[in-house]
Amino acid sequence: MSDQSFLTLTDLSVGYGRKVILSGVNVELEMRSFTALLGPNGSGKSTLLKTILGITPPLAGKIRFSPIQGREPVLGYVPQREAFDTTFLLSSFEVVVMAACGRVGAGRRIPKAEKQRARECLAQTGTSDLAARRFSELSGGQKQRVLIARALATKPDFLLLDEPTSGLDAGAVQLVMDVLKTVHSAGLPILMVNHDLPVVRRYAQTVIWLHNGEALQGPVADLLSRDRIEEVLKIETGA
Repeated sequence: MSDQSFLTLTDLSVGYGRKVILSGVNVELEMRSFTALLGPNGSGKSTLLKTILGITPPLAGKIRFSPIQGREPVLGYVPQREAFDTTFLLSSFEVVVMAACGRVGAGRRIPKAEKQRARECLAQTGTSDLAARRFSELSGGQKQRVLIARALATKPDFLLLDEPTSGLDAGAVQLVMDVLKTVHSAGLPILMVNHDLPVVRRYAQTVIWLHNGEALQGPVADLLSRDRIEEVLKIETGA
């Protein structure tokens, strides 16, 4: 691991049970990086993300984070979709304040400072006006920004997102990505699963491309050039 690396994956294999989806993954992410994780359906994008998060155990290899002020980093996670049972009439504010539970502990009252943190994160994502609205009634783009607010409320050192713009219209994509651009500019490293190449070209700095069980890593300008895309996918892109 170099001095600038935040996350290092060494000979990592991921999958479920005995099924290996990716093997021999060697990747380094730098402290202030904005990285897009690309690949076709079934290539292992979400599995790799969940393995980094500790949700799914690695099959082999190592995952190493650089310590932050002598402690393990806090990981903020935004799933592709978050569905709450509609019988629980959760407001957007209540969804965001859930992030405090890990610090406060189960069954304890949420302190005023944590509630204020939730309000600040709603403001940071442009969703203050949605605080009192039921989460289940929000549009897809609104939900994603509220979920980003929840992730930010954990006070993360690293933000990981699984297809945050999937299924959204152009206006909602712009709002979500502008939020991510802002928090990244403030120093938060980001790893984002995304299949939208124009979005990746505009916002990301580095790409990890999963293809045929391998992970290719490089700058956006290199891996998303027309020649390289055709080389990796062996198709004519028309780009």
